[in-house]
Amino acid sequence: MHLKELKERTPAELVAMAEEYEVEGASTMRRQDLMFAILKEVAEDGEEILGIGTIEVLQDGFGFLRSPEANYLAGPDDIYVSPNQVRKWGL
Repeated sequence: MHLKELKERTPAELVAMAEEYEVEGASTMRRQDLMFAILKEVAEDGEEILGIGTIEVLQDGFGFLRSPEANYLAGPDDIYVSPNQVRKWGL
């Protein structure tokens, strides 16, 4: 699943998708919570989740994948990159 495709879906499409993954209370969730619940189910099913952006590595050694749709500014849906991954891949 690609994050960009998930972000482009309408709220009704997200609710339908969440119901396919048997997310409880999907119809009452906010958009952000709905996307997170779907991603959680996708990850638990072992599916790959893809994202595009630029990694900002902070002084503490961890990083965040910043989205071009948000002009690479920090946002609530940035992807966390652990210090181990930053070191392992030389990011």
